[in-house]
Amino acid sequence: MHKFKILKNEKGEYRTQFVYNSEVMVWSENYASKASAKNCIESLKKNAPGAATVDLSKEETGSGYRFEIVESKDGQHFVRFKASNGETMVRSETYASKASAKNCIDSVKKNGPDAPTEDETASA
Repeated sequence: MHKFKILKNEKGEYRTQFVYNSEVMVWSENYASKASAKNCIESLKKNAPGAATVDLSKEETGSGYRFEIVESKDGQHFVRFKASNGETMVRSETYASKASAKNCIDSVKKNGPDAPTEDETASA
């Protein structure tokens, strides 16, 4: 089952994750407030399904809400989701194949809008 999680670190900062079973697919930066973490999730639910995919390894460009496929120095790939202001909202792990990075994007687009959110900060 796909879901979003809100977590809190030892410094009192909040972050979000999009998870399938126990695998973290994408995660956010740390935020000072829980409200910012919630806003990240709501923005993903609203904007990810219609967002373009830009393959930076093919020197494609884009603007607005978008997924970016980025090639790492060792030839693997990861995904970033950018807001319309150009800020990175979430990123993925590094995948050996570009196809796996594309599958990650497809999963966020398809399963994100209806995914429940678990707030795990009460137990932190």
